[in-house]
Amino acid sequence: MSIKGLFPIDKWDFKSESIFADLRPEDFELLTAHKSEHVYKKNDILFREGTYPSGIFFINKGKVKKYKVDKDGKEQIIYLANTAQLIGYHAILSGDRYPDSAAVMEESVITFIPKEDFLKTLDQSPALNKRLLKTLSHEFAVLANSLTMFAQKTVRERLALQLIVIREKHKVDAVEGAPVEINISREDLASLVGTARENVIRILTEFKEKGILETKGRKIIVKDINTLIKIANHK
Repeated sequence: MSIKGLFPIDKWDFKSESIFADLRPEDFELLTAHKSEHVYKKNDILFREGTYPSGIFFINKGKVKKYKVDKDGKEQIIYLANTAQLIGYHAILSGDRYPDSAAVMEESVITFIPKEDFLKTLDQSPALNKRLLKTLSHEFAVLANSLTMFAQKTVRERLALQLIVIREKHKVDAVEGAPVEINISREDLASLVGTARENVIRILTEFKEKGILETKGRKIIVKDINTLIKIANHK
């Protein structure tokens, strides 16, 4: 079921999918001149917070979590990226170290583009510059909404909202007509929501008992998206 008109997904989801779309052939050729494609296993690290970037990553297929680790070693997931999205470019644009870490959440196929090729393409492509500026502006708005969410919403509302957003991400790889399965560990879901794992399990059980969703192991299938949207209280 489409949530268009029911939930403002753009307020909560980064949009890096269109950055490389329809670039001039010469720009795309320069950008991908030395690209390399790799298959990553679940939990493989793409980059770590505090290290210097050597390139950017394009997710051909799969899912990646971006997160920070506190002094006690606890993860706080900032964002989930999925198929057709680009990550790792912020540090290159700022000329600084990575501000966060990135790890693969499931077996994924990811293309690596060297930093030098990315910067050369930026130098000669007004279209790429314009798209990156637009994407960065949108990401700032999404992060602002996320900060407001943590400050103003209950754990129950935050979990409902994140389930809606993650469901939309999983639709990208779902078979048309088949139920959308959210495949995420309870630990990662708790980190994304900003609460304890036990709270996530308790609220998921409540949603399950009310028929809002069903679970198959760690997989979650939303059955009643309309009620979930009401619980999220996004307005």
